[in-house]
Amino acid sequence: MSCNIMEEISRRKVFCDGGMGSLLQARGLKAGELPETWNVLHPEVLREIHMEYLKAGCDIVTTNTFGANRLKYKPGGPFELGEIVKAAVDNVAWAVKKAGRGFVALDLGPTGKLLKPLGDLDFDDAYDIYREVVVLGCRAGADLILIETMSDGYEAKAAVLAARENSSLPVFATMIFDEKGKLLTGGNVESAVALLEGLGVDALGINCGLGPMQMKGILNDVLTYASVPVIVNPNAGLPRSENGVTVYDIDEEQFAEVMEEIGRMGANVLGGCCGTTPEHIKKLVKRCRDQEQRLPREKNRTVISSYSHSVVIDRDPVIIGERINPTGKPKFKQALREHNLEYILQEAVAQQDHGAHVLDVNVGLPEIDEARMMEEVVRELQSIMDLPLQIDTSDIKAMERAMRIYNGKPLINSVNGKKESMEAVFPLVKKYGGVVVALALDEDGIPDTAGGRLEIAGKIYDKAAEYGIKAKDILIDGLCLTVSSDSKGALTTLETLRGVRQLGGKTILGVSNISFGLPQRENINGAFFTMALANGLNAAIINPNSEVMMKAYRSFRVLADMDGQCRDYIGIYGKKEEGAGEKSRAEAGAREGGTGQSHGLGSCIRRGLKEGAYEAAKALLDKREALDIINEEMIPALDDVGKGFEQGTVFLPQLLMSAEAARAAFDVIKDRMEASGQRQEKKGTIILATVKGDIHDIGKNIVKVLLENYAYEVVDLGKDVAPEHITEAAVRGRVPLVGLSALMTTTVPSMEETIKQLRKDAPWVKVMVGGAVLTEEYARTIGADHYCRDAMASVNYAESVMSGIERAEKG
Repeated sequence: MSCNIMEEISRRKVFCDGGMGSLLQARGLKAGELPETWNVLHPEVLREIHMEYLKAGCDIVTTNTFGANRLKYKPGGPFELGEIVKAAVDNVAWAVKKAGRGFVALDLGPTGKLLKPLGDLDFDDAYDIYREVVVLGCRAGADLILIETMSDGYEAKAAVLAARENSSLPVFATMIFDEKGKLLTGGNVESAVALLEGLGVDALGINCGLGPMQMKGILNDVLTYASVPVIVNPNAGLPRSENGVTVYDIDEEQFAEVMEEIGRMGANVLGGCCGTTPEHIKKLVKRCRDQEQRLPREKNRTVISSYSHSVVIDRDPVIIGERINPTGKPKFKQALREHNLEYILQEAVAQQDHGAHVLDVNVGLPEIDEARMMEEVVRELQSIMDLPLQIDTSDIKAMERAMRIYNGKPLINSVNGKKESMEAVFPLVKKYGGVVVALALDEDGIPDTAGGRLEIAGKIYDKAAEYGIKAKDILIDGLCLTVSSDSKGALTTLETLRGVRQLGGKTILGVSNISFGLPQRENINGAFFTMALANGLNAAIINPNSEVMMKAYRSFRVLADMDGQCRDYIGIYGKKEEGAGEKSRAEAGAREGGTGQSHGLGSCIRRGLKEGAYEAAKALLDKREALDIINEEMIPALDDVGKGFEQGTVFLPQLLMSAEAARAAFDVIKDRMEASGQRQEKKGTIILATVKGDIHDIGKNIVKVLLENYAYEVVDLGKDVAPEHITEAAVRGRVPLVGLSALMTTTVPSMEETIKQLRKDAPWVKVMVGGAVLTEEYARTIGADHYCRDAMASVNYAESVMSGIERAEKG
């Protein structure tokens, strides 16, 4: 079309099409058959469906490429990926041309795999998988790229980068949240918006998983945080099975009625997902086409994020832990030289325990490969904790590599007013997203006056704007010069803080520089920190293990009315029984350059510290029996993590890394048991499989890891497994429990068929099911014994089934 899709969105409500899988099933797509093959085998069917959506009034028509990637369509197979994608684009383009209106959206769905370190797919490989489809789709003539049904922000980042780096098309991205507003990997709405807007998507939103009623609360959150147009594409309510056919719990009129309300709330692009049809879209368009289009206003929020949550840098000060930095730390330097990542991880854990909101990461030593080390440390840190990171380096190669693989929107330290620095750093901030620390110095050095530093800050703001970087994504560092050499240094810095605040900007300081060269440095640091906070400091790079600094911070928050009813202060200092001992340990650790903590086996498992768990298990084996260690240390720790996951205080990455730490401990315990003739009894055997036609095995693999940690023998039949193969395996091993997984509505019939065959040939078998498209009612209607909403639910059900069998055998 001659008109750009973004121009259309700026003028009026724009409409997407709806579901595809159920429409293909109604036209003969068999259970387990790959939907994308119909692009080539039955193009007339696809063109007919696309035309029906256009006649219904939709503007954006998605290609039938949700699962089209090289993982499913391998080179040399019966269908080449290139022909699948080209046929898909051609089919939509044919319908758009015939209708005389509409836009061709290249549809990119999830790969079905977890990215490392949680899974086995490397970030760069995920990028390449999406890049290949983007190049093919652009060559075929797509008008825009729609990245949809993303349950992992990290995978969404790989897809967005592939789209933006290999095309000039508008890029839209929609995520799939559960009813609590969480992604599969733990992210919330605010962190997802921060990530996607940082990467420069043109529109973002939510799709799949929920009906329109269930999406309203999540939409409220999206609208609160988003500054770009918002997309809402719900399912046709919640699914269930009737006579082998998937149906949904609200009809077309009810769907359109709720979507009308969603349009009034402020959604800019509206459509449907699973279960919706041209009739749903027709009624939706009729109700919403005359609504006023209100684009989101710019949100002036300074936000960074990890995979799980955001940190807003504003009036309430943010603590950035400074300990992951070799400057002045001989032990840390030695750890870098010896590649002792466990030491670095324990430094991180200690800072988190002492109240840091963000962790600074600096690994620069002349004798190491900084880019490689920075990438590795960032990956390792993000595998065990959910704090956002500050990437601290002057090495542009290290900075870019860390920003590229970082899971979230990072803090970047730093840029300055030198032309060379801004030209190197600002393109990276624009490309990958982030909040950047800007040092108030330039080619002439550090100005002696606050006015000079503010002038450089203004120059940095102006230059950043040329790259499309807003002032909200810049933190001005007014610079602390030690008062031992400049008696007015503190006053100049404080004046600079006030000046930046008057400009509407945000500030950051490395506080401890103020006392360099003086004895009892913490006395000066604590006093200056309080003065800086009172003058508007927004973020402070300090040692959170220092009781002096944290007392100053917590006391300031009380006095500045940032700690309602003094809850945080009382929660920490009101625990008299923890007082002196904790203080001495923390201060000793701060003085010695270490964490001041030792981690036992249970603690290492809860933290996901693999090497620590291995060493702790080795030490315990010298004192205790192997089975006692498993039952009294490992299982309680795993139970604690599992309960946290169920309660929403622990997220999937932490759950999996805890399981990996337990596995590392068990490896050393198993060796000792085998040497002494002992063995751990298996609780029972469980078969896991992703059903026929579905290559998405994220859920199955997560469940496998957890079940194995709870001493179950797991027979993993893999993905795309035919019903008869699952049944044969269950009969052959007389297995008591089978777990089935499916992501797509088109593969649920395969799940139902598998359950029918199991009921016929293995009636003793209990069947648990899970997957993004399933609900408890849906699971019941296809004949499953239990619906597992997450991996821990699978473990709990397995425990119930096996304990029931044990009781029956004893009875």
